[in-house]
Amino acid sequence: MAGTLPLITFILGGARSGKSSRAQSLAEAAGPKRCYIATAQAFDDEMKLRIATHRADRGEGWTTLEAALELADAVTSAGSTCDVVLIDCLTLWLSNLMHHESDIAQETIKLTAALKHCPVPVFVVSNEVGLSIVPENRLAREFRDAQGRLNQDVAAAADIVELVAAGLPLRLKG
Repeated sequence: MAGTLPLITFILGGARSGKSSRAQSLAEAAGPKRCYIATAQAFDDEMKLRIATHRADRGEGWTTLEAALELADAVTSAGSTCDVVLIDCLTLWLSNLMHHESDIAQETIKLTAALKHCPVPVFVVSNEVGLSIVPENRLAREFRDAQGRLNQDVAAAADIVELVAAGLPLRLKG
């Protein structure tokens, strides 16, 4: 089944736009042996609840890998054991990289290479953060700019790119 599907589908959207639900439904239709790569870290009770809610929404039939930083390695691992991979989300991964003062450009290169070499369909979720006002502080501006560059690089590597707003997908590429 994987050979008939585009290998990389990139799904963008704002907060609570429906992007994760869209990616999950596409991934569930793509294969029975699904791997969810989670980038979130539970630093507080609110985030613990969000993670628990996402797990409950996925239900049975998913293997979960946690990859707060080593996302390229997780994609490679998941691609060798699953029929389909879902990464949710690049925005939290980028936050983790910035917090650890990682080389974002180098990590992006590693990620896009892993995505391109993954032998199964990969669905990648990310926030579109550049449609709002200019942030008032330097760190927020740096994050917005880094997110925009990351999204552009992943979109360039993707076969399909969709923007989700109000639960409705809009095809941008593919």
